[in-house]
Amino acid sequence: MKFKELAVYFQRLESTPKRLEMTDILAELFKKAAHDKKVNIEEIIYLSQGHLLPSFKNIEFQMSEKLLQKSIVLATDKPGKLVEDMFQKIGDYGKVVQNLSDIDSKNLSIADVYKKLTELSGFFGSGVVAKKTEYLGILLKSTTPLEAKYIVRIIMGKLRLGVGDPTHLDSLSFAYNGDKSLRKPLERAYNLCCDLGLVAKILFSEGIKRIEDFEVIVGCPIRMALAARLAGASEIIEKIGTCAVEAKYDGFRCQVHKIGNEIQVYSRNLENTTHMFPEIKEGTLVQIKNKNVIYEGEAIAYDPRTGECLPFQTTVQRKRKHGIESMRKQFPLKLFVFDMLYADVDITNKSYEQRREVMASVIGKGNVLEVSPARIVKTPQELENIFEESLLDGREGIVAKRLDGTYKAGGRNFNWIKLKSSYSGELNDTIDCVIVGYYFGKGLRASLGLGSLLTCVYDKKDEIFKTIAKIGSGLTDAELVKFRKMLETVKVKTKPAKVDSILEPDVWVEPKYVIEVQADEITRSPVHTCGKVHDKDPGYALRFPRTVDKIREDKDAEDATTVNEIINLFNMQGRKK
Repeated sequence: MKFKELAVYFQRLESTPKRLEMTDILAELFKKAAHDKKVNIEEIIYLSQGHLLPSFKNIEFQMSEKLLQKSIVLATDKPGKLVEDMFQKIGDYGKVVQNLSDIDSKNLSIADVYKKLTELSGFFGSGVVAKKTEYLGILLKSTTPLEAKYIVRIIMGKLRLGVGDPTHLDSLSFAYNGDKSLRKPLERAYNLCCDLGLVAKILFSEGIKRIEDFEVIVGCPIRMALAARLAGASEIIEKIGTCAVEAKYDGFRCQVHKIGNEIQVYSRNLENTTHMFPEIKEGTLVQIKNKNVIYEGEAIAYDPRTGECLPFQTTVQRKRKHGIESMRKQFPLKLFVFDMLYADVDITNKSYEQRREVMASVIGKGNVLEVSPARIVKTPQELENIFEESLLDGREGIVAKRLDGTYKAGGRNFNWIKLKSSYSGELNDTIDCVIVGYYFGKGLRASLGLGSLLTCVYDKKDEIFKTIAKIGSGLTDAELVKFRKMLETVKVKTKPAKVDSILEPDVWVEPKYVIEVQADEITRSPVHTCGKVHDKDPGYALRFPRTVDKIREDKDAEDATTVNEIINLFNMQGRKK
């Protein structure tokens, strides 16, 4: 199968905003690829996601816009000034190379292009800049304009097809079975390994039975389970009855994989953070003797003189690429372990109580890993007492866990229910919002280049971001300048395809950065699209929103608060009132 055929499929996907059409197009592509013995279906899956490998592999091309511009000059024989001016006008190097290229393709196969991109991502050492520039220039010179467009976008991490994981999963089901009846087992397998290419390969080579029997693979991160929200202690007990209660820690959520003496640490958004937290690696090797293990916990910095846990604003300083050892000495980490998912066998289908027993037997004595204390409660008053104690201890709140609940990878259900400290106003919890644009503002803020942010929450059903707040409070002048520079790197000329907005900011940006927002309450609003079903219906909005924490680097855009969660929180407010 030729890469130019794949580029045509990408063009068709980009041209439609309709999810059902996207599903049909992808299903057609996957079915065709599955019947071509020369095609590796996993390569097509990764490329359609804009990657070379699953995202947790952290493969990056590390090519700046300047390097890309030089490669386009080499490929098209056009002046650098023309390339730069066209980019300033269009804002997309993919379209720039498409407009300037007039070369006939050498009919490269998908495998050819995939191999060349893999080689490009692996260049390092002396003279790497010139080597990458020349190599990409030669590759672009060997492709049609449409192929070059998508090669450049993949390298820049901006494929812009508007296709999310749910659509990929539905498409695989249609390609294999003619309908979406296989969505549930496919999604379960994907949540257990976070590798859609692997899931597709197994589906078409070994069949659906193998997918239905899919088990955890140590070394492949499991999509983390999430906690639901309820209004208070009484509702929690009413929902799940007698339960275990643990403190809710405000740190870095970590999923740790141990394969013999090899340790990998993954963040909530599947980033490999092993090198950032060397004490977690060392603590795991010292305190866990089992050969193959997966466990989860919350990493928090502490004061080595007093042993006191430090606030998140301090802990977040540990997330860095450089100066790790010095920060480690200043702010060492302790990992509060709260779940065990694998201990030489997959135990995700065991109950919470059974997993706790395994966890207690696996975690040995040491200074880094500490089993999160849990207490069994039967009444709302008992739960409320523990909640108050947790707040006095400086925790965010508590998490109540169903005793017979299994570990639901990627799910937000009532096996876990969180209850956080109440702020002023009616809204008891913070909201994770995605920045999709910004306004210049007036007066001093106009001189800073940023006055307020347009933010969204995520609609999982339609795979689209819907506006909920325009936020201008909570950031200092210095932070506003920093935000503007950061958002400059993801700004686009027109509204992103995956954004539904009535409002028009001064600058649109790709949905990438998540911020934590506090508000007094959730209200109905005619100007925001969150929860809006018909044009005349009001949506939902945040009243008096302000940022609490800065960028949530542990979360991807799709990990933001969902529309359904907003509606549930709105309904909780009504019960509270």
